Amino acid sequence: MAKRAFIFPGQGAQYLGMAKEFYEQMPVCREVFEIASKASELDIAALCFEENEKINITEYTQICMLTAEAAILKALEDAGQRPDVAAGLSLGEYGALIAAGVLDMQDAFRLVRARGIYMQEAVPVGGAMTAVLGLDAAAIEAACETTEGVVSIANYNCPGQIVITGEAAAVAAAADKCKEAGAKRCVPLNVSGPFHSKMLSGAGEKLGRHLEGVTIRDYTIPYVANVTADYVTDKDNVKELLIRQVSSSVRWQQSVERMIADGVDEFVEIGPGRTLTGFMKKINRDVAVSNIDKMEDFEKYVGR
Repeated sequence: MAKRAFIFPGQGAQYLGMAKEFYEQMPVCREVFEIASKASELDIAALCFEENEKINITEYTQICMLTAEAAILKALEDAGQRPDVAAGLSLGEYGALIAAGVLDMQDAFRLVRARGIYMQEAVPVGGAMTAVLGLDAAAIEAACETTEGVVSIANYNCPGQIVITGEAAAVAAAADKCKEAGAKRCVPLNVSGPFHSKMLSGAGEKLGRHLEGVTIRDYTIPYVANVTADYVTDKDNVKELLIRQVSSSVRWQQSVERMIADGVDEFVEIGPGRTLTGFMKKINRDVAVSNIDKMEDFEKYVGR
């Protein structure tokens, strides 16, 4: 039996004007922006649509990205489109939690606003991230394990693209080892910190305290967690997984492969850009992939 997954991108795909057409043309989407603004005490529409420097600062990027994703999701739901499973990359996992009915939208926005602040505050001096291209995971893991200092895998994005994270010197040394092992390229990323490394464990702990007052609801559909690359079957595990996610590897390729093994043969990327669509083409070309970023994407998809 065919299954459809809604998937949500993470930080880095943001741009000024994201979801603007949905905001302007669909009242249900405008309402999502209003909910996000009230929950975060920010003018999310202004941050997303008007020229500003905050859009690329973590504490603002995360809430803006999630708002855009949730607005497009709401448009799809209003059009009668429902997934069988949901997943998201890093920040995008919160979009998946909304789609799965696990988090109330207001709670999700409050959590992500706090998450962005905690991650921004926790960024240590001397952290870095580098994308390793054209080398298998085992070789990259070995390079990290044999390097002095803090360095580990941040993201298993897709075959041939894995991101390492940690102390700048350790990341550089591990990247050199990856090149020696046959990596095609190692590209330092222009990010503000070593995300998804144990250097950010303090941000996860703060998020845990924020999660204490949040209600985790019963699933309407299953979702796949970044940390385990597997379905979450017990809602009591959700908070711990979200805490761990801040400083753990994002197992995106494995998450997609898990869904495909479960019969998912259609993936719909919801939100800014085409990052996950690009990853999907390298993970498995046999599944159907769509992305919904702009109104024309939405109209084409629901009008099939």
